[in-house]
Amino acid sequence: METEYSKKVIQYFKNPKFARKPKQVNAEAKVGNIVCGDEIKIFLYIKNGKIKDVGYKTFGCAAAIASSEALCRLIKNKTLKEAKQITPKKILEHLGKLPKFKYHCLTMVVQALKNAIENYEKLS
Repeated sequence: METEYSKKVIQYFKNPKFARKPKQVNAEAKVGNIVCGDEIKIFLYIKNGKIKDVGYKTFGCAAAIASSEALCRLIKNKTLKEAKQITPKKILEHLGKLPKFKYHCLTMVVQALKNAIENYEKLS
């Protein structure tokens, strides 16, 4: 079983930039996986249809934290339309190498993002 992680995964895990709740938040969502126990909470600050700030609080493995970090780096300053086009594959391409048995982390962060955007759009 392959367990290698890319340098970027290790870097994001050790030195996260967005592992925080932003000062202003107007959308959020939480997703969990009962099998592995990971839990990801995404925070968004959306203004004029753009994600101006983003953050996360992730309880989980290095892959879950790195996936959360990668998502934030990919969506900050993007429009909601652009953010909705983020896929697990795009996050994996950004991260580089992740063991296949950790791919569920990619799906979890994308689901959290989609849920946060849906929550925002319901209130708008």
